[in-house]
Amino acid sequence: MSDRVVVATGHKLLDNEIIRFVLSAGMGFLVDISAYYVLYHNVFQDDFYSINGYMLKRDTLSLAISFFFGVLVNFLITKYLVFSKSKSSSLKQFLRFIGVAIVGFYANWGILKLMIHYFNMYPPVARPLAALSLFFASFFVHKFFSFSLSLRHHATSGDRE
Repeated sequence: MSDRVVVATGHKLLDNEIIRFVLSAGMGFLVDISAYYVLYHNVFQDDFYSINGYMLKRDTLSLAISFFFGVLVNFLITKYLVFSKSKSSSLKQFLRFIGVAIVGFYANWGILKLMIHYFNMYPPVARPLAALSLFFASFFVHKFFSFSLSLRHHATSGDRE
């Protein structure tokens, strides 16, 4: 395969919103799990921390912070590389994105719990299935809600996927 064919194929793939969304979600996921590991193993050494009168275990505190970092990276990549044609304000996009991420977190947790406790799935198998089950819903919710890109705008923008 010639270099031109490889480059043309790469550009064609990157023209697809769903491919770019997969890449942005993947980068957010890598940041999330990397931050979790560093926080859990290197930053938080005690078993419990008191935050505003609430006692949090170090794994919960690590998860809350790493999740935020992952969502932030995912938002920035999604905003500028996936749905850059959005005319909504950045603050409105961010607040919507965070809201969807929080709902997605709990939906993912619920699906995971269902798969493990009711279908007796092995947790390492259930985890990626739960994440994948929400991926396409997340794409459309972010496209039409977080970044306010309508079907009409998409059809007239000249993008072909």
